[in-house]
Formats: sequence, C-alpha cells, structure tokens
Amino acid sequence: MMHGRGKSDPSILAEKPMNNAEQSAAEPVEQREGAKGNTNQPSTRRAQDRVSVSQALDRIRQAAKERRKERFTALFHHITVELLEVAFYELNSDAAAGVDGTTWKDYEADLGRNLEDLHGRLHRGAYRALPSRRRYIPKPDGRQRPLAVAALEDKIVQRAVVAVLNAIYEEDFLGFSYGFRPGRGTHDALDALVVGISSTKVNWILDADIRSFFDEISQTWLLRFLKHRIGDTRMIRLIQKFLKAGNSRRRSLDC
Repeated sequence: MMHGRGKSDPSILAEKPMNNAEQSAAEPVEQREGAKGNTNQPSTRRAQDRVSVSQALDRIRQAAKERRKERFTALFHHITVELLEVAFYELNSDAAAGVDGTTWKDYEADLGRNLEDLHGRLHRGAYRALPSRRRYIPKPDGRQRPLAVAALEDKIVQRAVVAVLNAIYEEDFLGFSYGFRPGRGTHDALDALVVGISSTKVNWILDADIRSFFDEISQTWLLRFLKHRIGDTRMIRLIQKFLKAGNSRRRSLDC
C-alpha cells in the first residue's frame, strides 16, 4: 500500500466531471415545489448552499487530482448540514419509506431541525444506521431480485458520503468505466460502444456479469480498498455502520 503525505492541508478536498456527460452530485437538481408563502428566500438559500457544497467538493477533487497517492485524513468535517440538505433534495420524493416509515414529505415538514439533529448525531458518533426493508422485484427469468429500501436518514447520509468519496475516486477511475458513476449510465456506455465498434476493427465482444456481486463482496477487502485513499477513521467507521446494518438485516431475514 503506497501512502503519500502532501504538504498542503488534506482537508482541502472535491469532484471533476470525467466527461461532458457527467454531473457532480453537488450540482443543482430540479427544484421541487416549495412551502407556501415567501418561497424566494428558501430557494435562494438552497442555491447558496449548493454553491458552497460544490466549492468544497471542488477542493477535494483538486487535491485528489494533484496528490493521487495520498490518504485523506480529514474528510468527515465535509459532512455539513448544507451537504445533507443537498443530498436530501436529490432524493426521490415519492420513494418508498424504510423500516422507520418516514417519508420524504414527513422529513421536509421540519427539515431544518431534522438536518441539524442528524448532523449533530453524526458528529457526536451517536448516529446509527437502520436495517433496510427488503422488497423483491421480478426478473425476466422468473426469479426475484432482492431490493433493499433504506430508511430516509440513511439515504441522506449515504448520498452525502458518496458525494465526498466521488470527489476523490472520480479522479482515479478510467474514462471507459461507466458503472455506478455520477452522470453516467447504460446509454452512455452503449454510445461509447457504438463509437468503438464504428471506428475500430472488432473481432469479439465479451458480455459478463458477476452473480450476486453485492451480496458476496468481502467487506474486509472493501474496507482495505477504501483505506488506500481514505485515512479518516470517522469516515471509515460511518461506512462500517452501514455495512453492519446490512449484516443485521441479512441475519434477521435468514432466521
């Protein structure tokens, strides 16, 4: 494992689109209908928060680009109320509720207080991830694919953590990688495939899938991989909370 220690502050951290198709997790999203009354002030404040979050992530990205071997030891303070709010407004407002039954609209009714409380629990170490609610969706072959529905606060925190991690790892990923990356999807991958086939002589194409990858992946090796770049123990512990919550859910379903 190679560790680099830059002379500049590792807390100056962020996120650069890999191509024109990408969009940062901190960029503005479609506005939802606001509360009745003077809606200009909340929407202006949200726009300012998004700018502030985007600038912080840009600093992370720039540091990740300049110091590719460095382990970032000061990331957790980037989990701010503003980032949590941006993450909240990026969620699907009509998504199913998790095990706690809290919906997006329930949480938005007292959003400021809810996010302040969530932020406080995160930074005190009192935050606990809830087990996901499992649903099943049919597959073309007749089998069923398990779908985990996380509690709303877990979705908020997960999206905030992903925004920070993306700011680092988007600088490491290769341009031809499209899976589970911001602003990229299957259509982008197909477009790139068409361009490749059209401009290059192709003799064969390999289509492969890893069965039950997310169920079978080693959490020990996953954390080892993260620690190559993430040296902030609070960030690692937070990710472990989500992994342990998943284990609890799996054990309770199997019993």
